[in-house]
Amino acid sequence: MIAMEYVYAALLLHKLKQGITEDNVKNVVKAAGATPDDVRVKALVAALSEVNIDEALKAAPVAMAAPASSAGAAPAAGGQAAPSKGEEKKEEKKEEEALEGLSALFG
Repeated sequence: MIAMEYVYAALLLHKLKQGITEDNVKNVVKAAGATPDDVRVKALVAALSEVNIDEALKAAPVAMAAPASSAGAAPAAGGQAAPSKGEEKKEEKKEEEALEGLSALFG
């Protein structure tokens, strides 16, 4: 399993538009005060080489929005009504699929 500090390092590098390379990840982990593990760094870089990080990040906030939308019939942001039960089930399915994809990546 890849530890969170490596994932955070990759996210930081992505945000700064830097390449997610073994050397860059190691440097970020070192700068954070930890000793990088070469095996974990290689695993992370290899796993992320096939991932569109922007798409993965777009899918992630959906899971965080679900608890807020299940608060009942309270208007959502922008004054719109809360989604219907059918829409909530569709959203939950999409969330589960997105989380499965992320868990396969970082699992």
